[in-house]
Amino acid sequence: MKDLVEFIARSLVDDPDAVDVTEIEGERSIILELRVAPDDMGKVIGKQGKIAKAIRTITKATAAKEGKRVVVEILR
Repeated sequence: MKDLVEFIARSLVDDPDAVDVTEIEGERSIILELRVAPDDMGKVIGKQGKIAKAIRTITKATAAKEGKRVVVEILR
């Protein structure tokens, strides 16, 4: 799941080296913290949050196959 979010984020931003995804795994849930360069924040969030919502939808679908819950947080 971490690799999926990292791949999507690197594809969207101008500075792919600044992309960092941290995975915090619990018993039934996974928290993914996505950090990008400040200039690329808008590209990851998108207009009205549409790209961020799409990233969350894709990861939730992937996590559902494994019987887990996932939360994607986009941090500065």
